Amino acid sequence: MFRKVLIANRGEIALRVISACKEMGIRTVAVYSEADRNSLHVRFADEAICIGPARSAESYLNVPAVISAAEIADVDAIHPGYGLLSENANFAEVCRASNIKFIGPPPEVTRMMGEKSTARQTMKKAKVPILPGSDGVIPDEGEALEWARTVGYPVILKAVAGGGGRGMRICRTKEELPALFQQASNEAASAFGNGELYMEKFIERPRHIEFQVLADEHGHVMSLGERECSIQRRHQKLIEEAPSLMVTPKMREELGKTIKRSLENIGYWNAGTIEFLMDEDGKIYFIEMNTRIQVEHCVTEMVTGVDLVKAQLRIAAGEKLNSIITEPVQIRGHAIECRINAEHPERFTPSAGKITAFNVPGGNGVRVDTAQYAEGVVPPYYDSMIAKLICHGRDREEAMNKTQRALDMFIVEGIHTTIPLHKRIFADAEFRSGQFDTKFMERFLERQQGS
Repeated sequence: MFRKVLIANRGEIALRVISACKEMGIRTVAVYSEADRNSLHVRFADEAICIGPARSAESYLNVPAVISAAEIADVDAIHPGYGLLSENANFAEVCRASNIKFIGPPPEVTRMMGEKSTARQTMKKAKVPILPGSDGVIPDEGEALEWARTVGYPVILKAVAGGGGRGMRICRTKEELPALFQQASNEAASAFGNGELYMEKFIERPRHIEFQVLADEHGHVMSLGERECSIQRRHQKLIEEAPSLMVTPKMREELGKTIKRSLENIGYWNAGTIEFLMDEDGKIYFIEMNTRIQVEHCVTEMVTGVDLVKAQLRIAAGEKLNSIITEPVQIRGHAIECRINAEHPERFTPSAGKITAFNVPGGNGVRVDTAQYAEGVVPPYYDSMIAKLICHGRDREEAMNKTQRALDMFIVEGIHTTIPLHKRIFADAEFRSGQFDTKFMERFLERQQGS
């Protein structure tokens, strides 16, 4: 097992990894920007090294600074968390060249799955169902029009290096496609340094379902079931659940086998997530893979009992899956996660500042992952998520009721948060019925404005 691990991240995920390491007897090194000097991940790590100014580009995304910190601290491995450098294949290569273990998949696989059009073709070869769409990158507007004619409107243009809804445009007619193609390409080039696009058939009212996987470095792959991530606003997830009400045990087993075969074929290892869209008829299609731990990994942990971060560490240290998970994985009960963001709950504008009061709920089946505290400061430079509330119950109804109670007892003062928004969602009849899709938030906000 590793002697010392550097966590190349911040906030709650950095603290989550530190907690797992402490329980395993592994020493930890935190890196931090000047804005995060008083953060809890800095306080609870065994060592902490400042790597630059507040801006991510000059600190958390500064590969030479992170590697220098790792070498100064003499660590065995680096855990990238999620976001930031977690899916940066070049960073993983630098770790390998520096003889530091990168706790994630090999860089070649990260690069392959990170380019969305290549990932589509890779999964298609492995017999994973994919949405009808272009065979790869679309070079210009003319070819985009040809593909749209083949696929059939509506279509969606997506950045090959994209994420978070950037570089995406829905196109319903041939007249609007050229302008939308240029908009998507320009946005992708600005956000990712790569303006290349591909095309897929657009499903009007899909559900977003993803499967959690673990794979060791000895060729063994395991699926740990699915999560429902359809409650989104502008492609940003707000609420996640496990399991999905729409996935039957038979579907779970069959998709698990297909995923296992596909990841064995590409030589994947460590944690990962395969994301799908489900259409109105219950058919499911691959859209992308995230080659890292997910924000919403907690709901899978709650229903399976598997500590995914500890599993990541043990896999990276060379252990086999059958020594990490010794019994068949079973889905027990239902878990729901709310992402608590430092945002105005109606305008969705960021709300940085000092937290004047902070109380997290507790009780049986209630978990809060956060790195915030009373008198702590939420800086304006980073992602707005400040906490995750995860509740587990015997079934979805009990999990929802626990979540409602916990939201009532979750106090954050001094800044705006999305807690009031979550309370309204959990009181909504459509949400409680479970019969929703990725357009839920649009309908919900319209209902709120009309009431």
